[in-house]
Amino acid sequence: MNVFVKNDQKLPIVDNVRPDGGVWTIKEKLWLGLSKQEYKTQFLRNPVNWVLIIIFAIGLPLLLQRYFMGLGSVTHGSDDYPWGLFLGFGLFGMVPLSASGFLLGTTVEIFGRKDLAPIERLALLNGLLGYFFAVIYLLVDVGMPWRIYYPMIISLGPAAVLFLVAWHVATYLSVQIAEIAPAFFEWARWLKGKRFVKSISIGLTIAGIILSTLHQGALGALFTYAPTKVHPLWFSANFQWIHFFCSAIFAGLSMVICSAALCKTYLVWRCDDRFLDNVDRNTLALGKGCAYALITYLVIKMVGIAHDQDWAHLLTGWGQYFLLEMAVAVVLPMILFAYGVKHQLVGMVRWAALISVLGIVWNRLNTAMICFNWRMYQEIPHWKEVWVTVTIFALYFIVYRFILYRLPILYEWQGEK
Repeated sequence: MNVFVKNDQKLPIVDNVRPDGGVWTIKEKLWLGLSKQEYKTQFLRNPVNWVLIIIFAIGLPLLLQRYFMGLGSVTHGSDDYPWGLFLGFGLFGMVPLSASGFLLGTTVEIFGRKDLAPIERLALLNGLLGYFFAVIYLLVDVGMPWRIYYPMIISLGPAAVLFLVAWHVATYLSVQIAEIAPAFFEWARWLKGKRFVKSISIGLTIAGIILSTLHQGALGALFTYAPTKVHPLWFSANFQWIHFFCSAIFAGLSMVICSAALCKTYLVWRCDDRFLDNVDRNTLALGKGCAYALITYLVIKMVGIAHDQDWAHLLTGWGQYFLLEMAVAVVLPMILFAYGVKHQLVGMVRWAALISVLGIVWNRLNTAMICFNWRMYQEIPHWKEVWVTVTIFALYFIVYRFILYRLPILYEWQGEK
């Protein structure tokens, strides 16, 4: 795509008016202003697309196998280990990484940090797609997607945490769609829709704060269903909800830092000067917030251990594994964030963010799988389960890239406002 943008003055499309005075149609916008042959050429030239084709060639048949032959045909799921990668990574891992939406929305819209506005839409998109594909992973794990509304409407369970999570995720997804809608309305040239959403943006942001705060903690509260199965170092009945909520703060911010860095490197043609000129400064600002969130999380983890009198577990093999997680996934990025922000080292902050993203996924896998039934055997995921998980994540990547290529996420739409 970089080649076409460099050689064609009308690309990339950033407004509704063509250079010849005409108006871009929706179809032309979808094709990025390229002919079908040019689009095919740039598609085949990108090596990432060939990797995706290989993933889908194997993953889609496995996904069909899961639905036609049952979950047991692609996983080692059992009564002992009911939560595999579809939930351990797809739900428990992706939801905290998607907290960027309510965090940046709150920061920009409520607290008036307009200096972070250049990356606000990217954060909102991270949140929307992260939550949406967390639901996709859930549907693959549970099956029968046509009955997804049953826990909320038909088989009511208002006293259950799952009932709370179901309603919160559903309503928050609706809020996130509305928050990112102005970008689509600009692209589609429907300014009335954009103005309406803008008129209720404060209400949407407040709703996002309430819903996201509650269900991030509620995901942690799910583990109170199995208090004796999760290792005590990864479970605290009184603090589990706040462990999940607090860790989602630095996870969401770190995800924005990583995605912004990737966009700056590989999607320069789609970024405008406003984004490129501010991304480094915004990275340092988010890194500062990550450092504070990490030290808060570390203190709360220690308080939980002290409250539950779990110090003796630290002297065991599981305790050493827990300390390794704390050292690599919490203390190390905390130090890198603090040092990088203080000395204006943007690269170090980005490395810290990457460690935080991988660390939060590691923590969720530990809580939901590795340290689950710790007195018994440790389940190793089936290779088909791993491949299906990668396939769905590849679909997430494709949708993410599709939107970034077209909608005004990394650039400002020109012309009518």
